[in-house]
Amino acid sequence: MAKTPEPKLTAGETAKVAYYVARMAKRCIASESVDRSDLERKVERVIDGARKREEREEKKRK
Repeated sequence: MAKTPEPKLTAGETAKVAYYVARMAKRCIASESVDRSDLERKVERVIDGARKREEREEKKRK
């Protein structure tokens, strides 16, 4: 599957990603063996939502 370029994130999306990354870092500080896949999925979900939003905006402009 081809990797699409990273979308431009809104301020809200950036805040969500930063929050999830901070939580992942906190878990890693606690222990290296802690599972953080749930937070990684949440970050991916935010980025996928941004991609879909950009696609919708692109179609609107045409």
